[in-house]
Amino acid sequence: MRQFERYLVTSALPYANGPLHIGHLSGAYLSADVYVRFQRLMAKDILFICGSDEHGAAITLRAAKEGIQPKEIIDKYHDLFQKSFSGMGISFDMYHRTSDPLHHETSQEFFKTLYDKGEFLEKESEQFYDEQANQFLADRYITGTCPKCQNENAYGDQCERCGSTLSPTELINPKSTLTGKTPKLRKTSHWYLPLDKYEDWLRKWIDEGIVDDVELHDPSDWKNHVLGQCKSWLDGGLQPRSMTRDLDWGVDVPATIPGSDGKKLYVWMDAPIGYISATKAWAKENNGSWEEYWKKDDSALIHFIGKDNIVFHCLIFPSILKAHGAYVLPVNVPANQFMNLEGDKISTSKNWAVWVHEYLEDFKDKQDSLRYALIKNMPEQKDSEFTWGSFQEANNSELVGNLANFINRVIVLTNKYYDGVVPEFDEDMDLIGPESQTEACYHDSELLRLFDDLHVLCDAIRKYDFRGALKVLMEISTKGNQILQFNEPWKKQKELPESVKVVMNLSLQYVTAISVACRPFLPFSSDKLREILNLEPIKEDGEFLDLLNDLAEGIHPLEAGHKIGAPSHLFTRIEDDVIQAQIDKLGTKEEEMENPVKTEIHFDDFLKMDIRTAQILSAERVPKADKLLQLEVDLGFEKRIVVSGIAEFFEPEDVVGKHVCLLANLAPRKIRGVESQGMILMAEDDSGKLSFVSPNDGWPNGMTIR
Repeated sequence: MRQFERYLVTSALPYANGPLHIGHLSGAYLSADVYVRFQRLMAKDILFICGSDEHGAAITLRAAKEGIQPKEIIDKYHDLFQKSFSGMGISFDMYHRTSDPLHHETSQEFFKTLYDKGEFLEKESEQFYDEQANQFLADRYITGTCPKCQNENAYGDQCERCGSTLSPTELINPKSTLTGKTPKLRKTSHWYLPLDKYEDWLRKWIDEGIVDDVELHDPSDWKNHVLGQCKSWLDGGLQPRSMTRDLDWGVDVPATIPGSDGKKLYVWMDAPIGYISATKAWAKENNGSWEEYWKKDDSALIHFIGKDNIVFHCLIFPSILKAHGAYVLPVNVPANQFMNLEGDKISTSKNWAVWVHEYLEDFKDKQDSLRYALIKNMPEQKDSEFTWGSFQEANNSELVGNLANFINRVIVLTNKYYDGVVPEFDEDMDLIGPESQTEACYHDSELLRLFDDLHVLCDAIRKYDFRGALKVLMEISTKGNQILQFNEPWKKQKELPESVKVVMNLSLQYVTAISVACRPFLPFSSDKLREILNLEPIKEDGEFLDLLNDLAEGIHPLEAGHKIGAPSHLFTRIEDDVIQAQIDKLGTKEEEMENPVKTEIHFDDFLKMDIRTAQILSAERVPKADKLLQLEVDLGFEKRIVVSGIAEFFEPEDVVGKHVCLLANLAPRKIRGVESQGMILMAEDDSGKLSFVSPNDGWPNGMTIR
């Protein structure tokens, strides 16, 4: 494994448009925090950088809907992010924000350098323009019907129902979210990064870890799904990507560049440069050198992200860095996959989420319980799932029943037998170990086993296997419990007090080692445990390295004669009613929902809709369209053909004869070659399942619904 003098670790900049949920934590922040804390404990020079991503159309769209300025949105969520991260113990060295002037200056310098070097292509294209609002529309300012699933509320860049990536011109019946009007295509010019020009060196870097004949990383250290997604994009052929937008919110294209008026940097150019501007901000505050971390060959850059950001961090941002020149490229991008919740995808719009700030309010002293549950189920190689039941089980059975139980028994017995003083013992005393009833095991040989386990834990973290490392930590605690259980000091204290001293001293060494080894995963519990042991708090300044060196040299981490403190519970049980209350909250609260109710309309708009009762006469599947049914409906006064995206939930024979409500005056449109003359009204539950909105029995076809 290549050795580095210093490490720069970044976590994906959270978008300042809504609060953090557990999917965010498990994706890009907890994994980075575990890694960074561990490297500090190993005396490495490491810097942990992040900040709020505060540009992009979604923020201005939300501000417009709420009738406030974008700054009010970003200030609100930037503050909430800082409180949430701090509350969960995410130990950034610098948490910055992209609205800061330093970031604007850094981003503009990057753009200007690439422009001066001739790296950009200036291209003219047609984009949607809202004539009433007098502005070009960013992708999120355009909605319409998804051509793939018929969702009528798809955005110009993505359909959030089926997950398809779209372009605005693919939408059926596109509308401006600003005015509700149909936008027109109008020519505009933008600067494009020619990714196709960089394809050869990008492929060699991804496949072999080599750039300009220098080995930068070992591809075997990268996750398969990261390499797979990059290779898929490369195999599909890279295309030039626009680095600017027509917007009124964001980083200005430098005014010295001709044609820059009204142009802003594309958020996926501006946001990752935020890592650099945040490092500059750290350097200013700490009298440090940001260039050492970004421009020296012996510096390791590591991006912790979710899988939806892989291409940007592995292809686009490295292209920007190399085109600029002098910057290091990432040695690893250990992207996690997604965490689901209670059997379904996390959905912010449906409030199907566990919000971090709410968790901290409801579980004021259980930050490590959540950290433990999320790390244990971290989606490192595939999607994983969080359930409140598994969270409760992890806390009660593993943290309380295993870890806290072992530590509490050791502390209680030490106070009971020795008034809290670590006992001295005869180092020649034999002790029968828990793994064999015939083999004699000495105190120091047990510590060597502990040393070996700690090395396994370290290797797992270095390989970004945080779940595996956490498992080793709990196995160490289990072995400590086995030492107590096998030797039963509470039974032997009177008859074999010298043997009990060996057991108790050994157990105290285990507890001391755990106080260090648990630090990357459970920092709050580490602090409590150090206080119980009456030891100095961990400053994350090489303590794990010192522990390993002491064990290797036969030095006991906790000296005989040291007086520990009184017992105190590290973890407490969580009862069923507390868990049920959290389950009941899912999908019910609306304060933090992104868009619980559609944009307000006027009564006159409603009067324009002609909704009629009708009956389905026949139904058949639309060829080569898994989700579409072609329906013949009877309106009483005429029959019509309607194409409806309900085939996922209904077979054709199930809907024949159904009485339905039909939007009768919807403009006809062709869907998969079939002209559809109206829309069937459906109700959708939180899971996306559809049900018919049916009139009462006996209502004749063609009645008007008002």
